[in-house]
Amino acid sequence: MKILREIFLFYYDGFRSMTIGRTLWMIIAIKLFVIFAILRVFFFQPTLHGSDEEKADQVRENLLRQ
Repeated sequence: MKILREIFLFYYDGFRSMTIGRTLWMIIAIKLFVIFAILRVFFFQPTLHGSDEEKADQVRENLLRQ
């Protein structure tokens, strides 16, 4: 447990003493939010709807069509 505490304190002190690094981490966090939350809602919507049988039929039709 002591090694985990030392690792935590190492990173905690490093992030606490950052000046411009905090701004960069905020930009990274905003970008990740946009990629995973916003884009997923608008561009990566699930295409299968209905019951399990209807979903299986849709998959079967797509496989046979190709």
